Amino acid sequence: MASTFKTFLANDITTTKTLLHEAIPITGTIVSGTYKGPIDSNIKTFSHGMFESVYDYPYLSSSANHIFDITAGWYSGSLWQEVPLHAAIVQDSKKINIYNQFAQVLVPYDVSGNIQQFDQDGDTAAGGTKMDSCFFITFSRLLTKDEVKKGNFRFSMYVNSTGSTNGTVDPEGRLTPVTLGDYGAATSFKVNSPTGEYGLIFSQSADSSDPTKAFGHIYYQAGILVLTSSIFREDLVIGGYIDTPANSITGSREKAFQSGTIDQLANALRYAIDDIDFNNTTELNSTMYFCRANTNEYNYSANPTYLSDSKIVVKGDNAFAEPVSYITTVGLYSADNELLATAKVSEPLKKAVSNEVTLRVRLDY
Repeated sequence: MASTFKTFLANDITTTKTLLHEAIPITGTIVSGTYKGPIDSNIKTFSHGMFESVYDYPYLSSSANHIFDITAGWYSGSLWQEVPLHAAIVQDSKKINIYNQFAQVLVPYDVSGNIQQFDQDGDTAAGGTKMDSCFFITFSRLLTKDEVKKGNFRFSMYVNSTGSTNGTVDPEGRLTPVTLGDYGAATSFKVNSPTGEYGLIFSQSADSSDPTKAFGHIYYQAGILVLTSSIFREDLVIGGYIDTPANSITGSREKAFQSGTIDQLANALRYAIDDIDFNNTTELNSTMYFCRANTNEYNYSANPTYLSDSKIVVKGDNAFAEPVSYITTVGLYSADNELLATAKVSEPLKKAVSNEVTLRVRLDY
């Protein structure tokens, strides 16, 4: 137990922040459910039918990791909902609830406390084009860590068809995939979301100067991707199994959003994904304490073995030798002298009147 304490001065303590990045590649075979095992064994659906979960391995396996959830919804009062283009609207209330759930978290309320729609260019106050029907991908914390790194999010997908045969993606009839991304967001991003910062998603870097060409938003701290359904340029194949009529609905994207279930819409987007790449960010905050032992400090030890017959052991029988101690541990104490943390040195450090020692103790959190 320490018997002598030294108070830190202002210049003995400093703080730093370090950003660590990790590359996260997600291939289309994982997302489509064709990577390992039986088809869709890594895709988990639920009885409520409001979203699907994607795993990197069959989800019943103990080694499976949750990657992201995928769902879809639309705004109450949108044109597609009010003017039916199909015989029946499926899961209308659930699609509205999904949209509202994400909007009330990611989009600021208006001055009257009403939920606002997702705005194409992110400027909700100025009005402009709204994204009435959207796909939502919520990435797991395991992948995004503290946030998605700005400016390097890439999302490659087929935008003209999502058909497949026997559970495998059918490349026939599909155009070259389009690589969406938050182009230019490293230096230009939005800050008017309650969840923090977000970037606009464009189909090419040349469009990043025109916010009206955005196809969605990527919310960096929340780890959520919002894509407008208008990203699909042609007919949308719902369900992913074009040879199984019970699981597939073909037609315009308007018809698909009306007559398809949320699970079917999620399947459509899953089978359209070619690749997802981004870097996550871990914010490492550090406090460094410089523990200084001056020439006349800590040259003596309170350890009982330091003395033998009232003589300092390390001095031997030389009464004129300098007292010497060896530093092995540094303790950090509270203002009322309660031990909070200890740090060990790699080897004992000799401390005598003839030298000074400065130890840097770093706490990461």
